[in-house]
Amino acid sequence: AFESTRTLPSHRRHDLLLEIAGRIRDRAEELAAAICAEAGKPIRFARAEAQRAATTFTFAAQEALRSQGETIRMDADPEGEGRFGMVRRFPAGPVAAISPFNFPLNLVAHKVAPALACGCTVVLKPASQTPVSALMLGRICVEAGCPDGSINVVPCGGAVAEAMASDPRIRVLSFTGSGEVGWALKARAARKQVTLELGGNAAAIVEADAPLEAAAERLAVGAFAYAGQVCISVQRIYVASSIYERFREVFVEAVRDKVPAGDPKDPEVICGPMIDEANADRIVSWIREAVEEGATLLCGGQREGNVISPAVLEGVDPSSKISCQEAFGPVVVLDRYDRFEDAIERVNDSDYGLQAGIFTNDLAKVMKAFEEIEVGGVIHNDYPTYRVDFMPYGGVKASGFGREGLRYAMAEMTEPRLLVLRPEV
Repeated sequence: AFESTRTLPSHRRHDLLLEIAGRIRDRAEELAAAICAEAGKPIRFARAEAQRAATTFTFAAQEALRSQGETIRMDADPEGEGRFGMVRRFPAGPVAAISPFNFPLNLVAHKVAPALACGCTVVLKPASQTPVSALMLGRICVEAGCPDGSINVVPCGGAVAEAMASDPRIRVLSFTGSGEVGWALKARAARKQVTLELGGNAAAIVEADAPLEAAAERLAVGAFAYAGQVCISVQRIYVASSIYERFREVFVEAVRDKVPAGDPKDPEVICGPMIDEANADRIVSWIREAVEEGATLLCGGQREGNVISPAVLEGVDPSSKISCQEAFGPVVVLDRYDRFEDAIERVNDSDYGLQAGIFTNDLAKVMKAFEEIEVGGVIHNDYPTYRVDFMPYGGVKASGFGREGLRYAMAEMTEPRLLVLRPEV
């Protein structure tokens, strides 16, 4: 199918992607219900995800019309006189896309939409826990008029995913999921272009001049939305010592009052169930371990089925799992700092580097954070969980490499090719 998609005119790609976006909007409530049912995602966030998926395809349609290349002044070198250079990006080939359970529609869209926009075909392996919304999207793409064979949804186990990663016909591997699986697949994808969007334990800094109540409420949502099962969920919060006690009080109150937990079908619920029993067991054991090591549980941590009430800890040893590893659950750690430089150092004291947040109105400190924090993105006056679908998104260190976000993902799925013209000989 790649032979047909690679030559599809840009206007055809644009129209196709807009048609898919429209069909997603038409079926948004049905898609949201599927996400809520199979992933346990609170319905308010499932509905938002369905709308975001439509937006992702809309942005991809716009990018399909934009130039992907540049001209080069060859005569910058004497040997280049009389020559003209141009670079154009060409689709790299079939894309193997492997997506996680936590955004079973929009993270699929972030792989399928840019691939179609630049002329690639896709073989998609959805998460084993959440294949339904991906299958629904695949059908929408086919019904919208995708060329035969250009979109393929393959619910399968790990062995098939490994085969996809090593198959020489696959030219691009785009993986979102755990680090253990991602790095292992990369090792098998020897000659492929690879994008890895892996885990994180996102941190936020709250300076003394921050809007305290607004920061506390925003961070409470960022820590516990969808039970913290988001790669950029807030896991660590570092607060200036001069406001720490007041922030702690306001934050715990916000968690108790503004983050209802329970049935994901309830439109008011923010913190729903963990994806399965094993992960609920893991979070409870990590909280218990931190407390046994001397931490204080300020609120939450009670379990009913796979729902764990939002847990806030302080006094956590930095080497504790709940601090240094990816929790991917409804728990956040509070800590204080005396100097701004100490806060940056603690944020960087992590194997991960996906996104970080900083609350302050001191622009010099914002720029210092931007220059020194080792992450893929720094978010000012908001939680690190902030993302809009066209921005570059990805991380460094154990959080992976490469970027998603339509134009940036398209760059990962294309190859530059140079043409040097010599009009007069």
